[in-house]
Amino acid sequence: GASTSAKCYRLLRSILTTAVEDGLISANPCTIQGAGIEPSEERPIPTVEQVYMIANTIDERMRCLVLLAAFVGLRKGELLGLRRCDVDLRGAEISVVQQRQLDRHGAHLVGPPKSDAGRRVLALPASLVADLRSHLEMYAQPGPEGYVFTGEKGGPLAPHVLQDAWAKARAEVGVPDLHLHDLRHLAGTL
Repeated sequence: GASTSAKCYRLLRSILTTAVEDGLISANPCTIQGAGIEPSEERPIPTVEQVYMIANTIDERMRCLVLLAAFVGLRKGELLGLRRCDVDLRGAEISVVQQRQLDRHGAHLVGPPKSDAGRRVLALPASLVADLRSHLEMYAQPGPEGYVFTGEKGGPLAPHVLQDAWAKARAEVGVPDLHLHDLRHLAGTL
């Protein structure tokens, strides 16, 4: 696609610029105006009402996940990696110290957030404290290292289970093209 082409062009231009600096070639042949610019589609920002409609439609185990994505701005991997010890209900804070993904073989990959700036402490809106407290009591794994978001059998919530529930809920609410990541834009806007 256009985005991949632009990235490839920028990489090739950078390599050839180094070749010019090293005296291997006399001039960089990558001179196409605008070829390295990625066209980016503006993503929609859901309304608060749409978020609550989705949260009230999705499987109850994932209701708080939707609210945290929309009002705290957590990424999917950060939500899936969230543990009880990362949640401070008294201080109304969430510490983002890890993320969890699945590799193509279904193995859990737990590691630090996407970037150094991804390690952060975020304010938990007072309006979500009671919801999160109830969620922890009903669905989270036990112990400080227990995952906050779990599947029906009590194991860590699988990304594909979340995606299926998300797709179903957003379609029911009438926003079938809304991505889970779009909820972060609402958090940033608020």
